[in-house]
Amino acid sequence: MAFPLVLSTSAHTTQMFVDRMFLTWHSNDTMSAAMPAGILSFTFVSFFMGTVGYVNTFVAQYTGAQRPKRVGTAIWQGIFLSIAGAALMLFLLPAAPTLFDWMGHDKSVRVHEVVYFKIMCLSAAPVLVSTTISGFFTGRSKTWTVLIVNSIGTVINIVLDWLLIFGNYSFPQMGIAGAAWATVIAGTVSAVIYVWLFLRKEQRVNFNTLSGARFEPDLFKRLIRYGVPNGVQFMLDILAFTMFVALIGRINKMSLMASNIAFQINSLAFMPMIGFSIALTVLVGQALGKNDPKTAQRSTWSAFYMTSVYMSLIALGFWFIPELFLYPFFVKADPLQINQIAELAKKLLCFVAFYSLFDTGNLIFSGALKGAGDTRFIMIISMTLSWIVMVVPSALAITYQWGAQGGLYVAWFCAAAYVSFLAVAFFLRFQQGKWKSMRVIETAPVIPHAVPEIPTAEVDAP
Repeated sequence: MAFPLVLSTSAHTTQMFVDRMFLTWHSNDTMSAAMPAGILSFTFVSFFMGTVGYVNTFVAQYTGAQRPKRVGTAIWQGIFLSIAGAALMLFLLPAAPTLFDWMGHDKSVRVHEVVYFKIMCLSAAPVLVSTTISGFFTGRSKTWTVLIVNSIGTVINIVLDWLLIFGNYSFPQMGIAGAAWATVIAGTVSAVIYVWLFLRKEQRVNFNTLSGARFEPDLFKRLIRYGVPNGVQFMLDILAFTMFVALIGRINKMSLMASNIAFQINSLAFMPMIGFSIALTVLVGQALGKNDPKTAQRSTWSAFYMTSVYMSLIALGFWFIPELFLYPFFVKADPLQINQIAELAKKLLCFVAFYSLFDTGNLIFSGALKGAGDTRFIMIISMTLSWIVMVVPSALAITYQWGAQGGLYVAWFCAAAYVSFLAVAFFLRFQQGKWKSMRVIETAPVIPHAVPEIPTAEVDAP
């Protein structure tokens, strides 16, 4: 079940990797701008993504409980919320210049950041609708469908990147704006495909995907109850790393670009594990829908063993052959400008190699807890650790320039510590076992198979 999701998240990672690689070839300023602007726009939309994406747990538990007619209605609650979230994202457009003024990056970078951020805000609607409807398929273990749709979107995005960033084949040369528009167009195509698949006759008959298009207050409230903590955790986690990148940008352009490259390479390891995490969330949800926590626990440990082997190999690669991962970024870049950045990026990959090992426990054990509905704990612990362990110490290190490189290495140490502590916290919560009794769906009414006979007695008339 996880393999198609691993390929799907890897396809998204490949698209982002190629996008950043093309921007590096275009200019250092556009590459430096893409990471903070992209992660900031994603920070705002991530709250809604985390909330509507939680419908896959509802679908999984309804599927496990053999109640398919409730699936369509659950998805529609997510669609309604997606539309509202996309509308709210439009209000961020006028605030873009102010946001990037606060970051304090170089003026040549700031111009590109504002352009990229504004266009990426327009991608919220297709992204949220796709996230919601993909839960209809992942929650029922139909993960190959998700892979196909996402792969189509990835191919379209990469082709448009090549055409619009550089102006190839008579297309306008748009630079970073071209990269953003490529993402918007590709996302819209994917959303249209998802809607078409969701409303096909087979789905309408078996899962009420059209007749279930109604607002159901109780179900919507439960999506908010369990989905919002998931969305808040997702958003605050992204926000913490956004603050981290913004702070590093205050050191100098070289530190910002090296960090951006290190994070992009890190995504090669991180994103496939998200596929395992999503698959595990679904399997745990389906097992708990059947009231079978033992299967949920076995699934969790299976996922942990597989991802541990994968991440160990990737971490060894980051540590011993970093040139292999850095090569695509620098193959067409100016050697005079890139040598110092390359050396710095190699050192940062050592930090990535270390915390990648802990990211296994982070994603797997949190995925299991999400499948049960333990989203509030995940939100609280993530919010607490991200600011106490990573953001605040990093800000102090960079502000007062503790250590070499203006506090850069201290900041990266704090990021590694945050990921490590988070993994330990989720592991301990999983071992506690409270999640085994949690459910997000309502209890089905118990209807007897037959009405018992009413005993009667004959009475002689007086």
